[in-house]
Parts: sequence; structure tokens; C-alpha cells
Amino acid sequence: MTAHQATKPARWAADSVSMLREGARLYLDYSPSSLWRLDRVIGELRRENPPFDAVELTLRGFGAYAGEVLVRHADGVWEEGDGGYRLRTGEDGLWDPLGEARRCFEGEGSLRLLCRDVLREG
Repeated sequence: MTAHQATKPARWAADSVSMLREGARLYLDYSPSSLWRLDRVIGELRRENPPFDAVELTLRGFGAYAGEVLVRHADGVWEEGDGGYRLRTGEDGLWDPLGEARRCFEGEGSLRLLCRDVLREG
């Protein structure tokens, strides 16, 4: 992956951090514990029951933020392929934080638990 491609998820994450700081006065610090707050935000979105199309880009940003937490705490590296981004940790670890944010919105995932699993693998 080129350096330009690797910056996309990092930019999406930074945009989400800014949006939450300005709009919800929620401060994210790229720590694993900050993913608890993000899971709660996604849960609140789900309870409002918006159509997925209305929150898709927001969820992408939240997933990218979770990925950036893993870049910083699990030495993860973004990879692009199959039309999307995944996070590689070590030789065998391949994770989908963008998809996990979507699953969280659907009530079946957790960014916090994804992080916990990745850090246990490391």
C-alpha cells in the first residue's frame, strides 16, 4: 500500500475525533479505553434508528479511529484490498475495524472487544 492510501483511515479517524469533540464534547485520546465511549456513541445512534446510509460515513470514521488505536497500541498497519481497508498485526493477525463499527451499529459487535482481542493476540 502506498503512503497516500495509508493516510485515508488515519484522516477518517482524525475527522471523527474532531467531530465528536466539537459536536458532542467527547474527547477521544486514541487509548484502548476510549473505545468504551465510542461503543456507547454507536449504541445511541442505533437507538435513534437512522437508516444505515445516513450514518455510514460516521461509522467508517469510528472504525478508522478504532484501527488507529490499534496502530498505536498493537503495532498495526493498514492494508488496502478487496475494496476496503483491514488492519494487519503481526504475521497472522488481520482485523476489520471498519466492519466492526458497522456490526456494532447492527447490535452485533464492539470496538472495545475488538481491541481487547487484538491486544491479547499481540
